[in-house]
Amino acid sequence: MDDRLSKGEIRKDVVQEIVGAGATAVGDVASIITTAVRDVANAIGGFATDVFEIRDGARRAAQHHVDEE
Repeated sequence: MDDRLSKGEIRKDVVQEIVGAGATAVGDVASIITTAVRDVANAIGGFATDVFEIRDGARRAAQHHVDEE
């Protein structure tokens, strides 16, 4: 019995490996992008929280100043 692979089967295996490698690469890139978007959103949210806290502190300081006059 001849255990050699046909050219068609070899081509099929090559295409299968290429598609699998491509899918893995796309998944890796998607994961990187997802993590980056989440990190940016968290950073912007943290900045917005800081802005609100600073604004509230400034309002309290201004009100305290007016109350003392």
